[in-house]
Amino acid sequence: MFILYAVPIGIVLGFLMGGRLERLGSLRFEWGWLAVAGLLVQVLLFSPLASGVVDERTGAVIYVASTAAVLAAVLRNIRVPGLALAALGAVSNLVAVTANGGMMPTTPEALATAGLGPVEGLSNSAVLASPALGPLTDIYALPAWVPLANVFSIGDVLIGVGIVVVIALGMRGGVGDRT
Repeated sequence: MFILYAVPIGIVLGFLMGGRLERLGSLRFEWGWLAVAGLLVQVLLFSPLASGVVDERTGAVIYVASTAAVLAAVLRNIRVPGLALAALGAVSNLVAVTANGGMMPTTPEALATAGLGPVEGLSNSAVLASPALGPLTDIYALPAWVPLANVFSIGDVLIGVGIVVVIALGMRGGVGDRT
């Protein structure tokens, strides 16, 4: 949920830089279907619909594969300003998830700050006793009083900043336009 804040921030910055929203329509993004499919798989995987249908091991494989699919789409479009940052964040998250058996570790403290409790069943953030690559995991949190409060990682921050750059510069036009 943290990354969703990047969209309005990017739009506001785009307007402040003299951009126009309709210029985003001229951005060329290949393999967009793959990014959307990967994100949709994750939304479904971590929804109540998957509870009891997908076991933890299968869920971990699906999570890693869907994250890799989104990364592939981002890498295909790396020439778009901002997507290199998003790719770096996606790689960071994928490495952390893979190193932890298909789960993104978080801490009880981060969950408490976000006003969340441990989730039973499949979750994109899980408390692990000894996580690998701890600094890359969901150790940060938006406070519970913030709408859509959740835990997040440094990779999420990089993805968010990358999205802000894509939107703000895309609104200015002339960057990554269709030819």
